[in-house]
Amino acid sequence: MATGINPEVRYCAQCGRPTPREELASFAGTLICPNCKNHYIQQLREGVTPFQPAFRYAGFWIRFVAVLIDGIILGVAGSAVQLLLLGNAFGPFTRMRQDMPPDQALAALGAMMGTLGLSMLVGVAIGASYEGFFVSRVGATPGKMALGLKVVRPNGGPVSLGRAIGRYFAKWLSSITFCIGYIIAGFDAEKRAMHDMICDTRVIKADSAAVAPYTPQQV
Repeated sequence: MATGINPEVRYCAQCGRPTPREELASFAGTLICPNCKNHYIQQLREGVTPFQPAFRYAGFWIRFVAVLIDGIILGVAGSAVQLLLLGNAFGPFTRMRQDMPPDQALAALGAMMGTLGLSMLVGVAIGASYEGFFVSRVGATPGKMALGLKVVRPNGGPVSLGRAIGRYFAKWLSSITFCIGYIIAGFDAEKRAMHDMICDTRVIKADSAAVAPYTPQQV
């Protein structure tokens, strides 16, 4: 199934046309294709607010499925990496015995808790790297790519690495609010979850295109 996402392709913020990244002009983070460039510059000179793209935003349920897919991928990959780096975190606990001296039992329990704590840190690092890399480089995590979704700025521009990582941690806020931060995406006009509002991002259908109120002239 084609997803419409290519690491070397971006979308013009005016006409929505997929265009190789090196052919797009950037105006304060807004990417404009060659066909729209002259008209966009003229709008800026005249003080006219350039037309903003009309995207098809991804709804709650399709985003929910994308999160499940990413969760499965992260669960398998994260477990493999943690097993490779840390081994069995419960090893010290399995070696505990009823007749073990208290000091040895406490040492074994401390070792297990320390390993579990390190395991959690490794998990966070893996999750942040996963989200940061895919969202900043290709515009979507594998789960979103599988469903033809893309994470963009409001003007259709790409999400920076720092913002993508910040968005990962902002998702924690969406989760600890009894997932209300996710649920509100079903009621927002632009289908924004709490972390989208915090980081000023949008999740759109990757093949959606803006309908500009003008026809760019060929130059």
